[in-house]
Amino acid sequence: MTIAAPTAEQLALVQDEAVRITRDLIRIDSTNFGGHDPATWGPGEREAAEYVVAQLEEVGLAPEILESAPGRANVVVRIPGEDRERGGLVIHGHLDVVPAQAEDWTRDPFGAEIVDGVLYGRGAVDMKDMDGMILAVVRHIARTGQVPPRDLVIVMFADEEAGGTYGSRWMIEHRPDVFEGCTEAISEVGGYSITLPRKDGGQDVRAYLLQTAEKGYAWLRLRATGRAGHGSVPNDENAIVRLSRAVAAIDDHVFPREYVASVRTLFDRVGEITGETWDESDVDSFLPLLGGARQFVSGTLADSANVTTFHAGYKGNVIPGLAEAELDCRFLPGHQEDLLALIDELSGEHVEVIIDKIGISLDAPHDTPFVEAMHRSILAEDPGAELVPYCLSAGTDNKQLAQIGIDGYGFAPLQLPADLDFAPLFHGVDERVPVDAIRFGARVLLRLVQDC
Repeated sequence: MTIAAPTAEQLALVQDEAVRITRDLIRIDSTNFGGHDPATWGPGEREAAEYVVAQLEEVGLAPEILESAPGRANVVVRIPGEDRERGGLVIHGHLDVVPAQAEDWTRDPFGAEIVDGVLYGRGAVDMKDMDGMILAVVRHIARTGQVPPRDLVIVMFADEEAGGTYGSRWMIEHRPDVFEGCTEAISEVGGYSITLPRKDGGQDVRAYLLQTAEKGYAWLRLRATGRAGHGSVPNDENAIVRLSRAVAAIDDHVFPREYVASVRTLFDRVGEITGETWDESDVDSFLPLLGGARQFVSGTLADSANVTTFHAGYKGNVIPGLAEAELDCRFLPGHQEDLLALIDELSGEHVEVIIDKIGISLDAPHDTPFVEAMHRSILAEDPGAELVPYCLSAGTDNKQLAQIGIDGYGFAPLQLPADLDFAPLFHGVDERVPVDAIRFGARVLLRLVQDC
């Protein structure tokens, strides 16, 4: 079946709606502070979910809100495709955002201001821009009565920014039927462009980084125990000292570099385009070519462990019997057990390592008909562009979908200025995205759902 190309007026509406919906969602403060205490949960996730439902119902769709806990709302809708025997495609976003300290920003983080063609706000790139693109494209399909080539399952998850306990993890455990028959998925932190100089001196090439792999994560607590006592009395079993030694040992550890397949493919492809060769002994001189993706890629060259919190003591003259620290560990595919064993060894005999949450590593195939379809959708809007696989140092809800056999990709297509340092904008101060990039992404995504 050939799906009719949108008219100029229809395409303009899709792009305008993508921007409008993105701004509307940014204005809904859906901050996720994490944790399991309902007293700390704001109303924003539910409000954002209800907004999404209204946008879908307006064009005749019948979405469902699935609450994992009061206020922790997920939205789902399935659009039947022409070939119901083919594996369905999950297109998913998340509606929560990390906190933003307004005093650190030059713009209101929930104001959705557009300044010089750039949209500012918490969630502008993580990931309410993609949410806006998805909803705009789905609204177009529903309005025009088009039937996609295969089933589309549209999901807006809660709680992604805290590991998905009330979102994707809950959905996989309690409502796996939502994803029945689905084989592939797309979501955030991929599909954005970097600009590379061509080796023959010709016009620069935009390479769009398709996220095919993810590091795994282990969120751990180090719990040191000792002998409580008066601050004036010598104590060689001080829990704070024991914890400090463990933290120092972990921080001092140098993780060896390793180049997984997706990283090698990325470096090789960039080398082919630019004529620059990369060398494992001096990869740091190659990384600047990656522009706005450099920080994400740098984080995929080794395992890591960073101390993020430290809790100990309750009075200045009392030695506590307990001290805790939190670790954010990230591991390359295949390294999970080795990393956990290493942290246990470095922590020492008086420190217990507690696993709070594990997110598996991912490595999806990048030589498939669906990847070719993503490349075609990019080429149709940016002739001559390259689509290059890469590994993400962070994590997405694709981790949970992988557990039920769904290959997940990061494909939130954005055509970005060559000088935009993109990776630091995720969770960063003055998070922002060019408006034209959202409009570009909506066009690409529309092409993909018509040719997937």
